[in-house]
Amino acid sequence: MRIGRRSAAVRVPATSANLGPGFDAMGLALGLHDDLEVEAVAGGLEIEVTGEGAQDVPRTEDHLVVRALRIGLDHAGAPQIGVRLRTRNRIPHGRGLGSSAAAAVAGLLLARGLIADPAGLDDQAVLALATAIEGHPDNAAPALLGGVTLSWMQQEVPRTVRLAVAEGALNPIVLRPEATLSTAKARSLLPAEVPHADAAFTAGRAALLVHALATDPSLLLPATEERLHQEQRAPGMPQSVELMRVLRSEGFPAVISGAGPTVLVLAGDHDRLSSLVRRVVDRPEQWRLARVGLDTTGAAPAVVG
Repeated sequence: MRIGRRSAAVRVPATSANLGPGFDAMGLALGLHDDLEVEAVAGGLEIEVTGEGAQDVPRTEDHLVVRALRIGLDHAGAPQIGVRLRTRNRIPHGRGLGSSAAAAVAGLLLARGLIADPAGLDDQAVLALATAIEGHPDNAAPALLGGVTLSWMQQEVPRTVRLAVAEGALNPIVLRPEATLSTAKARSLLPAEVPHADAAFTAGRAALLVHALATDPSLLLPATEERLHQEQRAPGMPQSVELMRVLRSEGFPAVISGAGPTVLVLAGDHDRLSSLVRRVVDRPEQWRLARVGLDTTGAAPAVVG
């Protein structure tokens, strides 16, 4: 496989995994995007980053987008190249909004945009490579495909389907604190085993969530109940979990977004949410509320330049 183009660009969405009971399996794409552009150069590496995480991400081969790009080129049998990468980041880092999955998918799709035959990195290959980078496909799948996805591993191969969503069922709002929480820290708070009754309860709610999304959004509140991971993570993000509890008691289908600490409300009144945030959290000025909407396109090529 040869390099067929000198430059490529991609837009990739933020994502939210779990959606309550769909732990490590369900996710959705949000209308919040990173824009990335790569140029093949004779040698070396240049990285320009603006926006979220600009002060923290490395400007070396350890940059996740660069790593994913090189993994993609290797998979396609294309030669490695010098790289000039520009990113405009809008997806916050360390907030449970899929920034690392977005970076992995973006890097792989930039590689696809450079190679002579894009079929060498089809969607299944991108999903598999992004899952290998991430560890599981719950964020990578919606970042790649958009909408709401259900993902699973079958004989060590990631699989995914897009779920049907009734028109107007979702109008996502993110409630994002300034505080961050690493996925590793969030996972360390989970117990190694859970009671059978809690597992059965959560499985039933996950099934109900599929029905609520496709047919009856009035069931989103009970459908997003779960007993496996959110309350268990409360010591790492007490304000977020308490805010989620209060919002749910007020009728909002609120969940912790991914590993947190962002709270995701699947649908609701922005002004009323703002009032509740001011009432519940200690420092409401450190929280940002945004109605971001559902991204139904997923990662897509963008116009270079």
